[in-house]
Amino acid sequence: MRRSEIIRKTKETDIKVSLDIDGKSMLNINTGIGFFDHMLESMGTHGFMDLDIQCKGDLHVDQHHSVEDIGIVLGKAIKEALGNKKGIKRFSAVYTPMDEALSMVAIDISGRSFLQYNVPLLNSCIGNFEISLVEEFFRAIANNAEITLHINLNYGKNTHHIIESVFKGFGRALNEATKHHEGIDQVISTKGTI
Repeated sequence: MRRSEIIRKTKETDIKVSLDIDGKSMLNINTGIGFFDHMLESMGTHGFMDLDIQCKGDLHVDQHHSVEDIGIVLGKAIKEALGNKKGIKRFSAVYTPMDEALSMVAIDISGRSFLQYNVPLLNSCIGNFEISLVEEFFRAIANNAEITLHINLNYGKNTHHIIESVFKGFGRALNEATKHHEGIDQVISTKGTI
């Protein structure tokens, strides 16, 4: 049972995340930011995780605190749910098409935090969602889940399609990297630990 629940309350945000890595895409997401909710739902659906994210943030200021803090809490939830990481595949790389857009997301559940993000901004916003916050979100996940994460746009023209490709790709890559090698009950590392 690889589940976790993390609550984080600051002066800027009040967030609760419940995660089941081995779920069935059961989702309940309310961040107060419509487009972001849609992206998180895409991530959870294609990552086959159960995900409940509730956030009350200072959206009267802007969206930055909510988006980054959700990344922090979700990263912590991923790390906690994976526990000692024994037997997991650890690595994955997936290409995800979304109409004319194609992205690649690669993950190493390494215990080392790193983000390489190569997705040029075509527009500054989709609706009222600030596109630059996508990188902040994934940086917060990588730092708090302690994973190495590479996100690259191969090509694309429609900003919505590009960002959705990235979120779906992250869900798919996380699902693949967290699967167990059958018959392996040790940490896949020459160091013996991750």
